[in-house]
Amino acid sequence: MARFPEAERRLFRHKICRKCKARNPWLAKKCRKCGSRALRPKRKEVKG
Repeated sequence: MARFPEAERRLFRHKICRKCKARNPWLAKKCRKCGSRALRPKRKEVKG
């Protein structure tokens, strides 16, 4: 995870298409590249 909340928001506030792996805006309803509606939020790295 990033150190600052601003940096974390900028890095992780994206949605990733499950079909073509394209990065999309946070408020996207469908992929900008392939048109698929299968979007997921970008994963945050977990240190354990």
